[in-house]
Amino acid sequence: MEFIEDIETLEGLYRTPGAPSLRKVVHSLTPLYRKWIMTSRLCILSTVGPEGVDGSPRGDDGPAVLELDPHTLALPDWRGNNRLDSLRNIVRDPRVALMFLVPGSNNVVRVNGTARLTAEADLRVRFEKHGKQPATVIVIKINEIYTQCARALMRAKIWTSGDETADLPSIGAILAEASQGEEGGESYDSEWAARAAKTMW
Repeated sequence: MEFIEDIETLEGLYRTPGAPSLRKVVHSLTPLYRKWIMTSRLCILSTVGPEGVDGSPRGDDGPAVLELDPHTLALPDWRGNNRLDSLRNIVRDPRVALMFLVPGSNNVVRVNGTARLTAEADLRVRFEKHGKQPATVIVIKINEIYTQCARALMRAKIWTSGDETADLPSIGAILAEASQGEEGGESYDSEWAARAAKTMW
């Protein structure tokens, strides 16, 4: 197998990007980008660190992020599995990328920037829900915002297809396989809904 080793070869395989794909990039929140991002309840956070890269879904029952100013977003770190992969990466390498999705829309809004973590009470309390606060908040300085071409989601029919989920293995089954039977299984799956309800926030 031959691999592409230089940019000139790579660019020779593609057409020149169209003007709109370059002109859509801005460097702070505009009214319409703000409206789109604040409608999104789900974003994918990508980080990089010494051990490699990490992609993590981040969701909420309202906007996934809070605007601190036109150049800054705040993303709460709600309860998860406590692996801290994304957070460890941010502490050591501030580069982040966010992809904001809205159900029913094939468009995606992307934000690239740098991030830092804080546990300051004044910011954590702004996210309080059901008497609980996130342990930390990711503060993101925006470098650029732009829309992603809709073709990928259109090809996948992500919002109209659903038949594939019927035969998916459960998380308990995956965990049992990965741990060679030491963890997971039917008991994990049967207990998950109640456990999640108690630890959602």
